[in-house]
Amino acid sequence: MLNDIYTDVKDRMGKAVQSLKKDLASLRAGRANVSILDKVMPEYYGVPTPISQMATVSAPEARLLVIQPWDKTTIPDIEKAILKSDIGITPNNDGSVIRLNFPQLTQERRGELVKVIKKKGEEGRVAIRNIRRDGNDMVKELEKDNEISEDDSRRAQDEIQKITDTFIKEIDGIILKKEEEVMEV
Repeated sequence: MLNDIYTDVKDRMGKAVQSLKKDLASLRAGRANVSILDKVMPEYYGVPTPISQMATVSAPEARLLVIQPWDKTTIPDIEKAILKSDIGITPNNDGSVIRLNFPQLTQERRGELVKVIKKKGEEGRVAIRNIRRDGNDMVKELEKDNEISEDDSRRAQDEIQKITDTFIKEIDGIILKKEEEVMEV
């Protein structure tokens, strides 16, 4: 019964951490990263489609992404979707591939990115704390229904707190690593 609650809490916290990692991967640091295009969805025969399902995306250099569509007629659609997105890069189209040149980040832009990273980190911590609260509520409900003793309830809440501390520490490490990546010159 309590093990089910622990498992549920760990699974949900793990998903929150994975969501944070995915969000941070789409942030543009100093170098080109193909995951930046994950949220860009061009129209393909009237259906929003991820670029990775329409083209080969590669990073041949540190600040260059090359998108090579399998169907050349989709180049204008991909270009339009990139321009509409919030990545802030103007695509260069030569008729067969689209190149995205990533300029060197200014110190001001790096500062803005660090603020965004910290905000996303805090959102991740809040998600973890909400999951902790849900787990503690489930434990208190079991205690209220006399399915577990008060001592078991206290031990279970302590265990949930230990799980929470582990995941918060993991989030802090992820945030610190991403900040260092952005601040690299």
